[in-house]
Amino acid sequence: MSRGLNALLVLLVLAGFVAFNSLYVISEGNVGIVTRFGKVVRDADMNLTVARPGLHFKLPFVDKVKIMDARIQTISSSANRFVTSEKKDVIIDSYVKWRIENVATYYLTTAGGNKLQAEELLSRKINNSLRSQIGRLTIHEIVSGQNDGAQSVFDASDVQAGSASKRDEVMQNALKDIGSSARDLGVSIVDVRIKQINLPPEVSNSIYQRMRAERDAVAKLHRSQGSKDAEAIKAHADREVVVKIAEAERKARALKGDGDAEAVKIYADAYRRNPELFEFLRSMDAYRGSIKSGNDVLVLKPDSEFFQYFNQAGVSR
Repeated sequence: MSRGLNALLVLLVLAGFVAFNSLYVISEGNVGIVTRFGKVVRDADMNLTVARPGLHFKLPFVDKVKIMDARIQTISSSANRFVTSEKKDVIIDSYVKWRIENVATYYLTTAGGNKLQAEELLSRKINNSLRSQIGRLTIHEIVSGQNDGAQSVFDASDVQAGSASKRDEVMQNALKDIGSSARDLGVSIVDVRIKQINLPPEVSNSIYQRMRAERDAVAKLHRSQGSKDAEAIKAHADREVVVKIAEAERKARALKGDGDAEAVKIYADAYRRNPELFEFLRSMDAYRGSIKSGNDVLVLKPDSEFFQYFNQAGVSR
């Protein structure tokens, strides 16, 4: 009885093991290709058998399933150098969105669904297409994105406004070129984008030097214009100072002349009213101006008119 039970358990285990190897599951977003003894399994029409998402059966220990990701993939290539129509280098960083379209073609052309090989082939096609597109443009058109009045490539409203920039044109042309050739690999190109456009260091240095020289020239022009304006302002200010000083001196002389005339008039009126008092005051002023200290010496005749008031006062001669 125990032997029969053991044999039954062994058979059940073997049956479960066989059943486990006879089933496989394809997850959502994936596809599978079944191979038998290393060769792909084909249907009656000699087409490859493609397993879609779900539960499937296969021959245990004989069939193998190659599962491939059917979702959108991204190839972010490293920055590469491209030559413009002016024979100048630019460094462009781009990426591509792609996915498997024809599973059978993809499996056969990529050595059994080798994703690395597929991306390598697509990267070559991308670089070739971009090289062809960039080779027809100048650095100004690539960097500024303008051609005969077009807007900047970095303006996201270009496409919405209906005036696609050169950058958009390059991406659209590359999408068409790569899309047609990518079908040979069994894939479809969803999108092609240029992430960044840079100039090589040697070109950037020369451009920076030219920009610096241009800014220096503009600065010198502004400084020279400022010096010219400063000299004009200074000359105008000096002229205004001279004019104001001359006007002030003229008014001062006029006022002084008027004052002197008024003083002469006052003196004349005073003289007419009391000539003796006027003579006396003038003599006192003459004495005050001539005899300031006790050491002053005057050499005059005793009967000189200068001493007339001293004589009248009885001052000894």
